[in-house]
Amino acid sequence: MKQPALRIPADVTLAETVHRTLPNGVTIHALPSDEFKVVRFTFVFRAGSVRQHKPFVATSTAYLLSEGTRKLSAQQIAEQFDFYGSYFDVNVDRDCVYISFCSLSKYFRQTLDVAAELLLHPVFPDEEVAAYREKRKQRLRIERMKVETEAREAFARALFGAEHPYGISSPETAYDDLRREDLLEFYRDYYTAGNCFVVCSGAVGTDVLDAVSAVAGALPATPQTTEPAFPPAHVTHRIEVSHPGAVQSSIRVGRVLFGRNHPDYVGMQVVAMVLGGYFGSRLMQNLREEHGYTYGVLAAMVNLEQAGYLAVATQVACDTTRQALDEIYREIERLRTEPVPEQELEIVRNMMTGEMMRILDGPFGIADVTIENILCGQPNATVGKTLRSIRSITPDDIRRLAAKYLRQEDLVTVVAGDGSIDRE
Repeated sequence: MKQPALRIPADVTLAETVHRTLPNGVTIHALPSDEFKVVRFTFVFRAGSVRQHKPFVATSTAYLLSEGTRKLSAQQIAEQFDFYGSYFDVNVDRDCVYISFCSLSKYFRQTLDVAAELLLHPVFPDEEVAAYREKRKQRLRIERMKVETEAREAFARALFGAEHPYGISSPETAYDDLRREDLLEFYRDYYTAGNCFVVCSGAVGTDVLDAVSAVAGALPATPQTTEPAFPPAHVTHRIEVSHPGAVQSSIRVGRVLFGRNHPDYVGMQVVAMVLGGYFGSRLMQNLREEHGYTYGVLAAMVNLEQAGYLAVATQVACDTTRQALDEIYREIERLRTEPVPEQELEIVRNMMTGEMMRILDGPFGIADVTIENILCGQPNATVGKTLRSIRSITPDDIRRLAAKYLRQEDLVTVVAGDGSIDRE
């Protein structure tokens, strides 16, 4: 059988949501896909760690929602989800909490009943809080024995400052001060209608939309909370974290740039892809294939609600740290001064196009993209605009963007490991 011709889309059209605004202010966004017999509904709360007034309260509140409600114990909640083949997932970042429930269409009502208990009536039992507190403290202590964790936290401090909401990190002993009352207060303040929207995908008919609306409509109708203060970033261009005895150094190189709504964001995504966004990227070819310094290296743009940054991340043997950094800087400088060959850029365009198609292949991926668009204040038509921008970018655009935003004197470098990175 002859292989069909490869088709690379030049554009993509993503349907806008069907949405309704409830009397308490929550907006429900629906993405119906009747060919699927599953339903997913995601409650998004602006309740991330930037809004907490005490360390670890935001994550603890989110993860302990399922540890007991007025009617159900933690074990009963887990058994209900298992019995109906449903799942419950929580993700927390600096800005938001994403609480997703997924079930077969025929078990949607049963799943929603449990979801309503978690969202509206959590009790945060003292014994569950105590167990969680000790478990998370121990896990964080172990994680911070790794150079990768040390570099990641130090990189955030270097980019934004140790007191900035995006740069702050707390000692694991701060878990000792975490109390049930702290979680209840945070829940009352931020798990409210004014801080929430909902996205439903899959087999979302009127009955499903009405049922989810009933739960969302029961959230307290308080106004959106005041945005936390975001001071200007306080950049430290070089940080070394000493880790005696480490076999590898964990490296981070990058800088604060801008979020998704900036006109150069998509272009810088392409720059990051060329630099280190896929297996055949320049940094992979250099650090792994040519020099054997690392198993893997990644470069990417990171979007936050109030900022964005570019980051290069890798781990290398401690005795090759300086050489690896030199090669990272050299590849960045090549992007600033030499045009990317058209053939290489076409590979990158196709890789990014294929990744977009993969993400959009199914109702849940489309829902995830929709959530990001809502948070950025953008319609789903933005996806088509992004693809067109990727397909039309030129080698001169790449060089111009790299020259503008990736000057070496603007870069932040962080290394955690056993040894110095002094290049003098």
